[in-house]
Amino acid sequence: MTAPDCTAFQLRLLALLDRRDDAPKGVTIKQRLEAYLGEQINHGRLYQNLDTLVEAGYVEKRPRDGRTNAYSITDAGHETLMTELAWLRGEHTPEAQ
Repeated sequence: MTAPDCTAFQLRLLALLDRRDDAPKGVTIKQRLEAYLGEQINHGRLYQNLDTLVEAGYVEKRPRDGRTNAYSITDAGHETLMTELAWLRGEHTPEAQ
């Protein structure tokens, strides 16, 4: 998976997790996204996308207690996010014409 393969929702998850001092649990991620988007986020959508990012190596999932996991961005996830931001800023090589 590369930056262009990530959905906008997945990139928002990476951006939310791109705070190295924070490893939020799923419920906290859900609340933060809902506050940003102004809409309810379905649990299935959230956790399916987090699992996809974990499988891609962009997010690390660690048990916090018996029922809760903590999520943090990996170096690969940070680089993917930075690649997407550079693209959005126009900091990419123009395609050959």
